[in-house]
Formats: sequence, structure tokens, C-alpha cells
Amino acid sequence: MYASFFGLSKEPFSIAPDPRFLFMSEQHREALAHLLYGLGGGGGFVLLTGEVGAGKTTVCRCFLEQVPAHCRVAYIFNPKLSVAELLQTVCGEFGIPLPAQADSVKAHVDALNTFLLEGHAKGEQAVLVIDEAQSLSAEVLEQLRLLTNLETAERKLLQIILIGQPELREMVARPDLEQLAQRIVARYHLGPLSLAETQQYIQHRLSVAGPSAPLPFSAAALARIHALSGGVPRRINLLADRALLGAYAQGQPRAERRTVQQAAREVFGRAPALPARWQLPALAGGGAVVLIVLLAWLLRTPAVPSPVVAAVTGAPAAASQPGPAASAAAAAALAPSPGAADLASFWPASPVPPATAWRELALRWNVAIGEGEPCAAAAQARLACFRSAAGGLAVVRQLGRPGWITLRRPEGGSSTALLLGLSDTQATLQAGGQTLNLPLATLAGLWSGDFSTLWRLPPGWADSPDGGTDPAARAWLAQGLAQAGIAAGPPLPERVRQFQRAQGLPPDGRAGPVTVMRLNRLTGVQEARLAGES
Repeated sequence: MYASFFGLSKEPFSIAPDPRFLFMSEQHREALAHLLYGLGGGGGFVLLTGEVGAGKTTVCRCFLEQVPAHCRVAYIFNPKLSVAELLQTVCGEFGIPLPAQADSVKAHVDALNTFLLEGHAKGEQAVLVIDEAQSLSAEVLEQLRLLTNLETAERKLLQIILIGQPELREMVARPDLEQLAQRIVARYHLGPLSLAETQQYIQHRLSVAGPSAPLPFSAAALARIHALSGGVPRRINLLADRALLGAYAQGQPRAERRTVQQAAREVFGRAPALPARWQLPALAGGGAVVLIVLLAWLLRTPAVPSPVVAAVTGAPAAASQPGPAASAAAAAALAPSPGAADLASFWPASPVPPATAWRELALRWNVAIGEGEPCAAAAQARLACFRSAAGGLAVVRQLGRPGWITLRRPEGGSSTALLLGLSDTQATLQAGGQTLNLPLATLAGLWSGDFSTLWRLPPGWADSPDGGTDPAARAWLAQGLAQAGIAAGPPLPERVRQFQRAQGLPPDGRAGPVTVMRLNRLTGVQEARLAGES
């Protein structure tokens, strides 16, 4: 309904699964790595937990797409089953033929054991994935543990992956399930997105729905979406979608903080329905603030509300960090923002042209380029130029390298500045020999979201989006994918798709600049790095 109004080709915040909108935060990538590690764990259990809507199914889908060809997978999404029903479902998912009279638990276990032994002899591995595993009964969990006893002299024959809500962690910690807990070879809890990740998530979905459309949220609106959603992707989708609908109904070019607040009342009710473990007792606004100050005094930490407290009281949220880190974060949040005088002194007397910005940027790669067209000169040093028109911070964080951006000058017009560093709260800029740390909220008011940077060309790389047919380029690509954990076997384009899905990139199977930049970073290719990014 509102898509065309904001310059989007489709609505970006549908809760329906769509691989084009896949976003993998660092947490999601780490969770995926745990699942993939579990494949080599020699049997036993792998545990993935997270709040409702945290992205467990997204991680599971990426995992299933990256399972090696020698793995046989059975997937169960409705685990409210008896022991007999579970075994019937497992055998059915693996395609195990059963005798006509196989109606007992033993018959199903015997058939499964035969199947696993035959697969082991062929070099195959069996993986059982159970979603919504918090619904499993203790009796069924015990039967699953017994299935992990199926083994040869060298290894166990069945790998079981349990995916569920936080209650699953509590279940396996019970004394009567201690034997199962001892067989967990890897576990990961998928927490909510941070404020920075929430902004990246929103910008990513918007860039897919309309790459050239301006950001239709103010900085305050983005912060409020994070606070009210608790950083849970599904709740972010619901809230952002309703906020854009509200802005559209009012004829506003972007959603503001009050629009998000109204959207929260419509989507979640009078008070956002945060998970019970995050909620505070109902207090009047003043009483809640007094409580925060009192707790801060008792703990000797600055009285800066957490995102959850901010959701209750309406106070600005700060990152939740322990000890000295929290004090530093709070001090940064309470420090005065650069004023007009700071920005005025930062700008050089005349606008910095893009050609100069390219030359200054190339020095970060230890390359000096002279006069003439900068990108042509950079190519002589095996560097290529990359430009993104409106990706914003999502692109910057994804690439993790310095670049130059275009900012509006106070007197009118625009000028370029090098973006050298980025944290959750501020950006480090350089122009005309001056350096300035600028709050992200201030940056948003000056910057349209463009970003230009350099990337190192692999050996034998051509102008083709996938490196062409040059053997050296294809060998480099195959080796890089292997180093990034993408197993050999499938055709090269399919392996590129697997890598792209794992990195939250559009899975087109073509190794374009962004894909190569991510590979360069993960495989240790020497390139300039953005300060504040690992």
C-alpha cells in the first residue's frame, strides 16, 4: 500500500519468509557456525535457542542450504509427538522402508539402525533437525538420547540438532536429563539485535525493497523501534511496517519517533508486549525514573536506562554493558554533541571534490595515485572502485573498510569526507586534514547514505561479475570459499550462493565486488580496515 509512496518496489517488512530479504547479523552467523561445527562433532546434540522471532528459523534455513552433499537430513517441525510417533516420523523423513508389521518402538529403532549403518558404509552422515524442540516431552527427549547410542567403533551414527525457545535450555538443565546434557557438543543462544544491528537490519531490508530510496525513518524513530521491539527481528518488522503505514497515512516522507510510538500502541496494545523476563513492574513514569536512579546509585553506575527500561519509561536507551565499559558508554551518550561551531571548523574552506577523496582513500591502501581519472589509476595497483548510492551504515558495516561519503555543507552544497571509523554511537570523519567524531544521529541529518571505497582485485580477475573464466580467478574463488567454510562439491556458483546466504548478501551466485570484499576480509587479504570494526 505504502511502498510506492516511499520509492520502494515492494513492502520491506513482511513477516513472510523471503530469501531476498535475508539478513545475517554477527550473532546469526555465529549461530550458523555452531550448527555447521556440529556436523563434525561426531554425533550427539547441538542446541540452538532464542526468543520467539529472533531468527532461529532463518539460521536453520541457511544451515539446511549449506549441508554437504554426503549428509542425509530429516527435519521435524511439529515435535508434539509420542515416542512411537516420533520414531515413525523420523523413519518417514529419512525415507526408511518398514516391514508391514513394524508397529513397535523396537522395530522402528532396528530399521533406523540398519539405515544408519548402511549410510555409514557409503560415507554418508545422518542429521536429525527438530524445530520448536521446547515442545518435546521428557520421555521423547530420553528416546532421542538413546538414539545417539547408535554407533560404530569409531563414531556415533546420528547427529541431532534441537532448535527451540529459551525454555529448551531450562529443560535440558533438569537433573533427570543430565545424561542428555552431557551429550551436547555445541550450543548457542540467539539474543536480540543491538541498536546498531537493528539499524543495519532495517536499512538492509529497505535497500532490497528500493536501493535508491531515501531512508524513511528518522534517527530517533530507529532508536525507538529498537527500544520497543527489544531487538527481535519479527517485532521490528511488525513495528516498522505499521510506522511506515502511519507516515503514509499522514503524508509524511518519513516516520518520526511519535509515529513509531503510535504504531507500537496499535501493534502491541497499550504497552509493548516484551517477553516476561524483560519486563519491569508497572510504575508511573516518574516512579520508574526514580527506581533507575536509585539502582544506578546502589550499583555505582551512571543512571542511563537500558533499552528495556527505555521501552517502559520513554527515556533514551543506552547500550547494556557491564562495568567500566558501561561507564564509558554512558559518558559518551551524555557528552555534548558537536555543535554548529565544531562542524563549521571541520569543513575545509572549499568543498573537497571526489577525485581528491579517491586519492586520499588510496593512501589507506598504501597506494599513491597521481593525476588523471582516479579509478583508472587505482586499477594499475590492482585496486577497483566501488560505489553504493544509498546503502547507508548497513553497507559500511558490512564491508568494514574506510571510504568516502558526501555530506551537506552548512552554507549549502556538498563536500566529500573520509569515513575512517564507526562505533555504535559515532562516526570518525576526516576532511581537509581535520578529524571529527560525529554522533550517528547528527550524521544522519547530513548524509544521504552514499558510500565509495576500494577493494583489492584477486589474481586473474576480469571485469566480469564472477571473474570470468580465468583459471587463476576461479581457483582463488574456490580456495577463498573453502577457507570461509564452504565445502567443495557443488558447482562454483552454488558454493558462492551458500557463502552469500551465510553473509546476508543477495544469493545470486555471482562473485561481484561485495562478495569478493567479504571473502577478502574473512580470508585475511591485506586491505584497509574501518576503525571500530573487527
